[in-house]
Amino acid sequence: MMMPHFTVHQPDSLEEALDLLGRHRSSVKVFCGGTDLLIKMRSGALSPDHLVSLTRVKGLRTISYAESDGLVIGGAARLAEVGKNAEVKKLYPALAHACSVMATVQIRNMGTVAGNLANAAPSGDTLAPLLAYGASLVAVERGGRRQIKLTDFFTGPGLNVLEPLEIIEAIRVPDPPPRCGSAYMRLSARSKVDIAAVGVAGFMNLDLDGKVIRCRLALASVAPTPVRCPEAEAMLEGQKPDDTLLAQAGAACVRACRPIDDVRATASYRRAMVQALAQRVLAKCYAQAAGGEA
Repeated sequence: MMMPHFTVHQPDSLEEALDLLGRHRSSVKVFCGGTDLLIKMRSGALSPDHLVSLTRVKGLRTISYAESDGLVIGGAARLAEVGKNAEVKKLYPALAHACSVMATVQIRNMGTVAGNLANAAPSGDTLAPLLAYGASLVAVERGGRRQIKLTDFFTGPGLNVLEPLEIIEAIRVPDPPPRCGSAYMRLSARSKVDIAAVGVAGFMNLDLDGKVIRCRLALASVAPTPVRCPEAEAMLEGQKPDDTLLAQAGAACVRACRPIDDVRATASYRRAMVQALAQRVLAKCYAQAAGGEA
């Protein structure tokens, strides 16, 4: 289909962007990388008359880290920029890996982490790592700001709690504690090119005796939204993991997912791969946290 006619607005400030959203509220979309939005417009799924671009809005492309504040990813920060950031690679390796292997070079150079969240596809590669890190996002509108925990953000395939006139200003990820590890693994038919058929992210924090203080596991592409695995997490916390316990936790992750058959994989394959990947992710997290792996 031919692309419908539309007007692009390029504000220089967040306040101007919010004013434009309010002015054109009946037919407007926020635009940044456009890697999902433009495809939907070309297919006829969306036909806004106005696009408000965030590419020139000052301060939205920043990526910053401080021990007191953790990681802050601006709403316009590109996937490639986040994946290559030295502090993200060192302190948040699951997120860095997800940003560096998803989609194609072209998509990573244009798409944003905030856009990946807002799109709310269950297969979004950054969603599971950010859930595993306990991240939240800051949404802003003309009436003010609110911070939304990522666990409360997704409501269904392609659906989230953002209001129509809200903009994701930033994603906030807590400062990682000492003796922690994190990892993300995915499977797809053609490696990086295809949407993930299964994704598993993990985070683990150990005490000085090697026991798990906190564990978070998140799954992608195996339920209507990305999901946490509370049964597996509780199984590990307070324990010193061995191969048997990691295998049991991997099996518990299967009970948290609700996969379907589609063109990328069958439900039964997804369940089998959730168990296998979860066990590998947990082993990698444990090795990092114990100091055996960078």
